Amino acid sequence: MFVQDRDEARSYFYQVWSKQKNKLPLEPIEAIISDVIMEHPEYHHYLEVEESSKENDFSPEQNETNPFLHMGMHIALKEQVSSNRPTGINDAYKKIMTKSSSTHDAEHKMMECLGRILWEAQRNNALPNDDDYLECLNKAS
Repeated sequence: MFVQDRDEARSYFYQVWSKQKNKLPLEPIEAIISDVIMEHPEYHHYLEVEESSKENDFSPEQNETNPFLHMGMHIALKEQVSSNRPTGINDAYKKIMTKSSSTHDAEHKMMECLGRILWEAQRNNALPNDDDYLECLNKAS
């Protein structure tokens, strides 16, 4: 899922939600997004009312979870595992799966590492460090 900014990413979720509800054919990436959306019924109301959620920053200071970031991280993990990029993530994923109750649960464990690595990269104005990411995932397994 290649998007340039927050509005474009959120628009993509709204479009996929609309297509899914209207039983329209989905492109392969849209099918992945649709699956992630369906795994998160607690976020469906955000997709129903685009006007109210489109501009919401979902502030952690107000104890709000950003549903678009959360679902986007699931999508990123699915893409990483399917392409084994960074190299070695499939092995880490398999180990985490053995200690997880479901794929969804495993992805939640992996999201801790993904979030940390992305935060560090942003803080350091650098690319995410694949070695640190894989080390974190291997510790999580």
